[in-house]
Amino acid sequence: MDISSNIPFYAKIALIFIGVLAFIFTIYVGQEIILPLVFAALIAILLNPLVNYLIRKKFGKILSISIVVILATIAVIGIIYLISSQITVFRETFPQLKDKIISINNNFVYWLSVNFKIPQKDIVSRIKNAENELMHNFSISENLTILGRLMVDGALLPIYAFLFLYYKPLLLDFILKLFKRQHHVAVTEVLISTKKIIQSYLVGVFIEMLIMAILYSASLLLLGIDYAIIMGILSALINIIPYLGGIIAMIVPMIIACVTKDSISYTIYVFIIFTLISFIDNHYIKPYIVASRVKINALIALIVIFIGNAIWGIPGMFLSIPLTAMLKVILDHIESLKPFGFLLGNVMPSGSIFSFLPKKEK
Repeated sequence: MDISSNIPFYAKIALIFIGVLAFIFTIYVGQEIILPLVFAALIAILLNPLVNYLIRKKFGKILSISIVVILATIAVIGIIYLISSQITVFRETFPQLKDKIISINNNFVYWLSVNFKIPQKDIVSRIKNAENELMHNFSISENLTILGRLMVDGALLPIYAFLFLYYKPLLLDFILKLFKRQHHVAVTEVLISTKKIIQSYLVGVFIEMLIMAILYSASLLLLGIDYAIIMGILSALINIIPYLGGIIAMIVPMIIACVTKDSISYTIYVFIIFTLISFIDNHYIKPYIVASRVKINALIALIVIFIGNAIWGIPGMFLSIPLTAMLKVILDHIESLKPFGFLLGNVMPSGSIFSFLPKKEK
């Protein structure tokens, strides 16, 4: 597919810049509508092979889609139930945990006062002000609003996924009609490549998350850390975030180990084990299970993760990599935009880029 025009290069850059800004502004303002649709589209792409399998088995289109969507919903509800059951155990022991946190806080205040010659009243006052500011930022009404929105989005996701799967032929035909007939082959290649990349990436992420949940939970259980299972599952979920997830994932388990254990050595053990697991994940699990499916270099991955967080928050961090992979497929099939697709990729050029220059005589 070749897009050519007589527009000067600087004008093209200006138009692209304006278009990108308009696009970012649109998806930021409309994130409450767009985010569930994007998640539902990715879920539909992931479930599409199962739907096609049931259709080949003569189940009928509507019945096949309904069975797959219902099974996927039950699986998600089961995971949520497992996490909530562990949270219930955590809540039952919260009074003891609170007493331990207060004790650690008092010891910390005393240590600061003795070593830095600061009156304890001033330290306590500053801590109280920080707590009040934190509570103000996370008001009950705001939390209820967020919870309500999450519940509505969670209820809409299966419906959206069902509709995407049902109207898939209509949507694909619409995309083809946007382009001239001579470009249909290239557009079809883009759609097929995008589907394969998203499916393999999501399957790889799920496998990686399962392996990491087992490793995290098992290591915490061996150390005797409280709430090992829920900490392992949550750490595995956070670990989905490329490059940064492994660092963030160890913070909460280290805090729990510090609070629930009498010795600081357990916190150090958690740090060492989680670092070792992250090393194994980054060098052996992720390259063969996840990274081999998405050809995005580390620099671009970090940039798009921060951009996704700035636009859509935590969901944007999860979506940044698959959406960038989709963008790369599109750029690779447009002749004038192939350099940008090359920039996103992880293929290093061989030899020196200045090899065409004449060598200086000695």
